[in-house]
Amino acid sequence: MIIIVFKSTSSISSKSSIKYPISNYLDYASLSHKHKAFSVALTSHIEPTSYEQAVFDDSWKQAIKAELDALDENRTWMLTKLPKGKKAIGCKWIFKIKLKQDGSIERYKARLVAKGFTQTLGFDYFDTFSPVIKMTTFRLLLAIVASKNWYVHQLDVNTAFVHGDLPEKVYMKLPHGLVVQPGTICKLQKSLYGLKQASRQWNTKLCSVLVKAGFIQSRPDPCLFTKSSSLGFTCILVYVDDLVVAGDSLTGIQNLKKLLR
Repeated sequence: MIIIVFKSTSSISSKSSIKYPISNYLDYASLSHKHKAFSVALTSHIEPTSYEQAVFDDSWKQAIKAELDALDENRTWMLTKLPKGKKAIGCKWIFKIKLKQDGSIERYKARLVAKGFTQTLGFDYFDTFSPVIKMTTFRLLLAIVASKNWYVHQLDVNTAFVHGDLPEKVYMKLPHGLVVQPGTICKLQKSLYGLKQASRQWNTKLCSVLVKAGFIQSRPDPCLFTKSSSLGFTCILVYVDDLVVAGDSLTGIQNLKKLLR
């Protein structure tokens, strides 16, 4: 025989209370006004978890349209019929709110991500690679920058993976929000976030552009690129889609930014 005992709410709440509440160790009163506003804003804004939730908000609808327009302008895919014997991978919308330092909303960001976990090795992709600078190289550069008083800039490439060319034939289902003729799918021509080979293809494109511009890729650390010219010395550290640029000439760094644009 099973006996079920129902306890009162008060007894449950007293026993399930947090033993070491974070409020005893973290005091928001000691934070600056901007930092406090930013910390509160992290939990006050609700981000949608699906396209069906986001489509009812005009701000998210504009973010979705902006992402689709950017993908179309970059010729990320072409619409076609699914060939026999091929399968189309799925895709998903990811929604994030970018905040300013004072906690106010900077922009609503919608990103279309391919479901790369459904890809098959040797069929949809072959090689993967995520370029990450060695910490020893990074520390050495910071030491040189400090001793020689060089310029240092940090760059974050927008939609970096989309710039990579895609040699494999990868087919993707139509994303929500893209209104086209029924029965068609997307044949990817550019890498898309979420694909297994996306990071590798982006790195291949970046390396080819830098080497063509006269930069020398380091053999001990392939994520280090250097260039000496009449303008001065410039070096680049690559961390997936983030770049750290340093050099003794501000003009050389500005020319590099124009090249990457």
